[in-house]
Amino acid sequence: MGEKAGKNDREADNVAYIRTFIFLTYLITNVAIVANTVRHWNDETKIEVFVETSNIPEYQTQPMKVSNKTFEFE
Repeated sequence: MGEKAGKNDREADNVAYIRTFIFLTYLITNVAIVANTVRHWNDETKIEVFVETSNIPEYQTQPMKVSNKTFEFE
């Protein structure tokens, strides 16, 4: 997990404990992520959406304005 750190053995042991703790937290986190992916937890969840259409007014377009121009070059 790296080289021996510290000026003496006691300090190096404390650094090793901290590094081991960090490594174990990463390992446990990754195992949980992989287990969740493999097992597909909560893949039976169903979502239902109900929409009432009786209150929605019909969409009406605005009448187009008629132009008297012939669109020719002047």
